[in-house]
Amino acid sequence: MHFSDEDIYKAVRHHLPSVNEYVESHGGAIKLLGVKDGTVYIELTGTCHGCAMSLMTTKMVVQKKLRELIHPELTVVNVDGTAENALPEEYYSEEEEAEEEKEEVSIWDKVKSVFVKGAL
Repeated sequence: MHFSDEDIYKAVRHHLPSVNEYVESHGGAIKLLGVKDGTVYIELTGTCHGCAMSLMTTKMVVQKKLRELIHPELTVVNVDGTAENALPEEYYSEEEEAEEEKEEVSIWDKVKSVFVKGAL
């Protein structure tokens, strides 16, 4: 696959609402955790979390649809607490970037408040 993990993450995030419709119809949801080396890591939540059919849902619904929409070699793993389906230590996720942006904003807010207090 010739796409970066960031590209795949963004494509999955874009298409996830349409893929999520089936899972939502069963009282569940899909949470995108991250991407590592072209493998998409998700978590099935709600009634789908821990369901005996979660592996089937992951492969036959989520992976199949994302392969149709993004790339035919895409692999999807449901992080379910088992060793073989674990989230790798390092992976791409925009949640980490969002946390960094929040920290930057909070620092800026602190600096701004110092200037505002000094002007009073």
